[in-house]
Amino acid sequence: MEKHKIHSILFTAVLIIAILVSGCGGKEAAEKSGLTKVTLNEVAHSIFYAPMYVAIEEGYFSEEGIDLELVTGYGADKTMTALLTGEADIGFMGSEASIYTYLQGAQDYAVNFAQLTQRAGNFLVSRTPIDNFDWDMIKGTYVLGGRKGGMPQMVFEYILKMNQIDPENDLTMDTSIDFGSTAAAFSGAKEGDAGYADFTVEFEPHATSLETQGKGYIVASLGVDSGYVPYTAFSAKKSYLEKNPDIILSFTKALQKGMDYVANHSADEIASVIQPQFPETELSTITTIVNRYQTQDTWKNDLVFSEDSFMLLQNILMEAGELEDYVPYETLVNTTFANQAKQ
Repeated sequence: MEKHKIHSILFTAVLIIAILVSGCGGKEAAEKSGLTKVTLNEVAHSIFYAPMYVAIEEGYFSEEGIDLELVTGYGADKTMTALLTGEADIGFMGSEASIYTYLQGAQDYAVNFAQLTQRAGNFLVSRTPIDNFDWDMIKGTYVLGGRKGGMPQMVFEYILKMNQIDPENDLTMDTSIDFGSTAAAFSGAKEGDAGYADFTVEFEPHATSLETQGKGYIVASLGVDSGYVPYTAFSAKKSYLEKNPDIILSFTKALQKGMDYVANHSADEIASVIQPQFPETELSTITTIVNRYQTQDTWKNDLVFSEDSFMLLQNILMEAGELEDYVPYETLVNTTFANQAKQ
């Protein structure tokens, strides 16, 4: 047999073995290390979720026996799909997704077991600087909003209604742009273009990035103006919670350690810890963003998802026209693990 054919056959064999080994990897590798493999799908990768990244970077999940694989879903619908299909063990997103799924008749629905943030994490960014912004200034303008039915958009509309502004008739709202693309659309549009907006609603680091580039100016915090809102939470399928209570408890304990760290350290310290999660962002920018979130009391001290918070969420959904009947708190929220983790 010719030498190049032998090399070709050997290469193919090695490639097949590599694929088989990688396929076996994951959970088997985790088991060999004494850790339990857990796949977490997050709705977005944002500094807004700093306590979770602190738990990852400080090794708290490993301390609790978990080999965590973090995957970004880029949207609550995608994250929920990954959870329901078994691609993810745990989902991290707005809890409205669990309500929608339950009402659609899912038998093995998602149950929320830990709440991370208690305020909205996005900001209203203006095309021009405004020293003393008032919500009445948004009347008659063109605004790039969030996905219809998603938490960012619903909180935005909730604030408008609190200020006696009709989201349908008092301004023009564009909810057609994909999550994460609004900042680029906002900065790229030129005056006179059909999509030229006066304001955009942005998460970090996009809000600060627009400001740094001189292409936008943060004029209001939706987190401050909406008050305490259960913005994001961790959930798992009902069957997974029932079969794996020890894993969920270990996962929640690791998160609580991250919450404790954030509650007891400065923005500089937190930013330094989570910087590896955001290699494309300058440390000074991360510090600015963390400080902004700390100042507005974004993160809870514990992970307990209270009934009052869940009712507020449902009220927001109803005002947005996304919910007709209340869903039982006891059905979609389990506080057992969060209460144990904080002890």
